[in-house]
Amino acid sequence: MLRLNLQFFAGEKTEKATPKKRQESRKKGQVAKSQDVNTALVLLLIFLYFAFGAKTLLKQFMDLITHSYEQYLLLDLTEKNIVFILFDLLPEIAVAIGPIMLVALIGGIATNYMQIGFLFSTETLKPDLKKINPISGAKRIFSVRALVELLKSILKITLVGAVTFAILWLNRDEVLLLAQKGLMEGLIVLAKLVFQMGVAASIVLLFLSLLDYFYQKYDFEKSIRMSKQDIKDEHKNIEGDPQIKSKIKQKQREMAMSRMMQEVPHADVVITNPTHYAIALKYDEEKMDTPFVVACGVDYIAQKIKGIAGNHEIVMVENRPLARALYEQTDVGDPIPEEFFKAVAEILAYVYRIKNKV
Repeated sequence: MLRLNLQFFAGEKTEKATPKKRQESRKKGQVAKSQDVNTALVLLLIFLYFAFGAKTLLKQFMDLITHSYEQYLLLDLTEKNIVFILFDLLPEIAVAIGPIMLVALIGGIATNYMQIGFLFSTETLKPDLKKINPISGAKRIFSVRALVELLKSILKITLVGAVTFAILWLNRDEVLLLAQKGLMEGLIVLAKLVFQMGVAASIVLLFLSLLDYFYQKYDFEKSIRMSKQDIKDEHKNIEGDPQIKSKIKQKQREMAMSRMMQEVPHADVVITNPTHYAIALKYDEEKMDTPFVVACGVDYIAQKIKGIAGNHEIVMVENRPLARALYEQTDVGDPIPEEFFKAVAEILAYVYRIKNKV
């Protein structure tokens, strides 16, 4: 029972997602993003564009109406004529609404970039049978997320309705006098009211969308949480299984040991402790200006070095302080430190005399 409880808690997703998990989620297109932020900001930008370009836009549409009235008033409304009129007016319509579409496009791209940066993923376009599973669909309908979305919708409708009603109430005198105004004056009043309501509603939606963004971020972080076992498995996948790594390191050590032992027969001298340490040195002017270590070791390895040296008639010299100091301060392939030059030179001179090299 205790083991089952431990396994249950180990499988509970309570840990923050690792960078690798976040990167994998991002590749799948799973990121913290609020669509409401896009909608609110694009809507606000469009209404702000109307504030600066309303006169130009009104003139373009008035010219379009005038042009249509002058050119096509006497034409019969046949299918062929309607298609002709549409294609004839299409360039003027595009010029009029093109800037609005451009503002919306730039706003949408900028908002997406601010939220998630640059991201292109085709994972969300792949067919997923789980999406049409009625059981999964029912779970989504009655989930906490669905409830939050419902509350958001009610809140948006309520606040936007309250704001637009407040603007109409504050301008009720102008609204009541609309019937007494001329066409252009009435249009100007309506345009002003629509602009005020649009900007106010956009600001309210933007505020709500910021709250939604923080909720989406919280929900996303919760959805990518990992269990302790998930993190352990990920580390194993990244770094490899510890047992396999241990075997690889052991094999590498064995190979390094084998190479080192192969160099012992080429040494000039082996300095010993005499039982615990063994340091094999070689002096080769072509490779290095000073003597260097070709093999070193303690206890079992030291005995093995001395055994190979004895088989190949390599001179062994006992010098306990020097052997210990060289083992602690050098490694295989290292030149001997400067403070040991004199001691090693005397030993090499002794070896050369024995071998009749000097």
